Amino acid sequence: MSPQETPRPLARRLLWFAALWLAGVASIAVVAFGLHLWLAPR
Repeated sequence: MSPQETPRPLARRLLWFAALWLAGVASIAVVAFGLHLWLAPR
């Protein structure tokens, strides 16, 4: 980081972290639900 660049505010970094975490959890939930529908006994 060069001296003239200022770091982003903590709230914005935490918001990005939370958004990416939620996207990851949601994508795994969708895959798990799809596998459940595919493999569940009928």
